[in-house]
Amino acid sequence: MGLAPATPTHPLSMLTADEVTRAVDIVRSTGRLPDGALFAHIVLVEPDKAELAAWSAASRIERFVRLQIVPGPGLELWEVTVALGSGSITEWRVVEGERPTLLFHEAATAIFTTREHPEYRAALARRGITDVDNVQIDPWPAGTFGYAAEEGRRIARCISFVRAYPEDNGYARPVEGLIVHFDLGRNEVIEVIDHGVVSLPHEHARYFAADHEPLRADIKPLHIVQSDGPSFVVDGNRIDWQKWSVRITFDPYEGLVLHGVSYSGRSIAHRLSISEMVVPYGDPSEMHGFKNAFDAGEWGLGRMTQSLALGCDCLGEIFYFDAVLATEHGSPWPIANAICMHEEDYGIAWKHVDLFGGTSEVRRSRRLVISHIATVGNYEYGFYWYFYLDGNIQLEVKLTGILSVGAMEPGESRSFGNEVAPGIYAPFHQHMFCARLDLDVDGVDNRVVEVEAEVVPPGDGNPWSNAFRARKTLLERESNARRMVNTATSRSWRVVNDAARNGLGQPTAYKLIPTMSTPALLADASSSVGQRAGFARHNLWVTPYAPSEMRAAGDYPNQSRGGAGLPEWTQADRDLVDTDVVLWYSFGITHFPRPEDWPVMPVEYTGFLLSPVGFFDRNPALDVPPSAAINDEACH
Repeated sequence: MGLAPATPTHPLSMLTADEVTRAVDIVRSTGRLPDGALFAHIVLVEPDKAELAAWSAASRIERFVRLQIVPGPGLELWEVTVALGSGSITEWRVVEGERPTLLFHEAATAIFTTREHPEYRAALARRGITDVDNVQIDPWPAGTFGYAAEEGRRIARCISFVRAYPEDNGYARPVEGLIVHFDLGRNEVIEVIDHGVVSLPHEHARYFAADHEPLRADIKPLHIVQSDGPSFVVDGNRIDWQKWSVRITFDPYEGLVLHGVSYSGRSIAHRLSISEMVVPYGDPSEMHGFKNAFDAGEWGLGRMTQSLALGCDCLGEIFYFDAVLATEHGSPWPIANAICMHEEDYGIAWKHVDLFGGTSEVRRSRRLVISHIATVGNYEYGFYWYFYLDGNIQLEVKLTGILSVGAMEPGESRSFGNEVAPGIYAPFHQHMFCARLDLDVDGVDNRVVEVEAEVVPPGDGNPWSNAFRARKTLLERESNARRMVNTATSRSWRVVNDAARNGLGQPTAYKLIPTMSTPALLADASSSVGQRAGFARHNLWVTPYAPSEMRAAGDYPNQSRGGAGLPEWTQADRDLVDTDVVLWYSFGITHFPRPEDWPVMPVEYTGFLLSPVGFFDRNPALDVPPSAAINDEACH
């Protein structure tokens, strides 16, 4: 089932199709839109914390929508905010010198225009490619490298592949050495660059079931049945499950966003999302050195979301949420089944066998799963938020899809990539995500404490030479709140409410735990991507809450010169003690591709955990009943 309420009932109700239409009509009625103007995004303006705190069900809802408009081919954007109720425009701001996200309309035009360009066709012919109908052209974000052709333009760098037929896996046959620099705004080829002919790989890399018969015959059907229905309750975009409450929205860049996360009515988080991500490639060759895609800021994890299918992407008693975005021509863009929600059994929650008393107690763990999947070119990213019975919150990112590859001659080797198939190599690269975690633990006045193991030297006070203790460091200002993961000392970070105490007199807290791979950006800080993706140079940043500070690499990462976002904001060195803090956690994977990642990559995982520390007086899952699926006598 899907959900897309026609009438908003809460300030954070998801944007509706009618609201998109009304917002565009208000702007068009001014007569200021030129022919050909495009809408980079149309989004709900989220009320700030004070407004949300003051709102009640009896309050009037005034909804504001922000439209980012691209009026022409140059570097000018219009940021327009409209009040839907009054039909008025509350802001019309001209932004000079910045670029929007890459636009689908312009990317599609780039493909058609490039395909017909005579120099491009000549370069294909030098490789024996004369049928251009099955040539796949991928426009990539261009990055910023100081080329004269970049100045004053919105550009893409187009690379090519050859398919045997439309549904074929084009990535199996890369056209090595050929790049087209394209002006997206003016719809023109800037330059066709041919670095030399490399033979096309001969093998196909198809991954459809029909291409891998006989299929396994010993996998029996797996049925997940909840005959009494699921345990969650949905009201609009609010979800109540067990003792949890959360509201969800959908953003064109961040994708799934969680709001107002609470447990038994106690506040834990105001807003949780993926703020930005970047995929920097470590191959310095001409074909791959420019690849530094900001898949959130330059393409959009929400804009690239695909509808989910029952039994394929999601299994069990599923509830789907639809989402509404806007096309670049200003029409509502509904995405059916954009978000999937269901419950999962997750093994044991806790267990103990008392050998003296002769008793045995065990409880099953269960989690609520809220997820969406984005297809960004060749890669898929699945974002899975998990809520557990014991108060834990987890984000797991699942990476799959197809590697971005290059071709090489037989017998060649690559220093900055691995051969994954005959004539095919995949460059080394990283996937770096930045989660924006606006935690409000029992209220907004929090502090952040770094906790790690400290080994006590042998001697007095440590006669067994085995002692270690928890070293706690208060992160007082932004200048000392740029931190790195340290797995050797089990470093974690606690968001503490010093004014709220549990039954033991301890301050309540939630901690951020690095649970999977946690690299930092490997590119040098002086590099283009090192400056543009400064957020990824540290695993943790802490800032005071500011409604305008939402995107870790700044609001306009496309072809940016760098320094925006977290590096710029934290120069203010603001105070972080007993205030409203926001954690920015950069995590991801460093990918050294292997043959097993070809032709389609098995899921690789990364993520983190938010876990209560003194938020409860004792194990909050003590009241979970024994499983009804087996004999109660066996469970207690």
